[in-house]
Amino acid sequence: MRGYFAVGVEGVSKPRNVGAMLRTAHAFGAAFAFVIAPAADLDEIESTDPSDAIGQVPFYLFPDVASLMLPSGCTLVAVEMTEDAIDLPSFRHPRQAAYVLGSERYGLSDALLARAELTVKIPTRFSLNLSLTGGLVMYDRMISLERFAARPLMPGGPIVPLPPAEFGRPIVRSRQG
Repeated sequence: MRGYFAVGVEGVSKPRNVGAMLRTAHAFGAAFAFVIAPAADLDEIESTDPSDAIGQVPFYLFPDVASLMLPSGCTLVAVEMTEDAIDLPSFRHPRQAAYVLGSERYGLSDALLARAELTVKIPTRFSLNLSLTGGLVMYDRMISLERFAARPLMPGGPIVPLPPAEFGRPIVRSRQG
């Protein structure tokens, strides 16, 4: 898959949720992870993640939203249940994206929502657990952007494998001086 993604949380207070989110991000191949103004002790976060995501995936700590720095071209995507948020099943993921989720009790801050370029929500009756929500967003990104065989028309039907990828001839560009 081309592109990359990152996952972050803002103001989170439960170390186990952050640890589970980081482990899931590691499993899905996140390029980096970050925390903004955590209310949780980061030492406790490390003890809740048996995959050692913080040791395997670049991890950044930002004291507030204003200090959040992302790579050039990276789209900040807020994951929040707002009226204007795009339902996840209808959302086209940016190739280069940083998804950020809010605290368990308060959600994302107004400052972060104002800074985000896109807002997406999982269309449920009420909010879900932080790590589950992050996992669903990462799974949706994977199934919508990576190359998988089409689902069969009938339950249990045969899966038709994808044909091998075909590549055209190399494109050679000349420099004009």
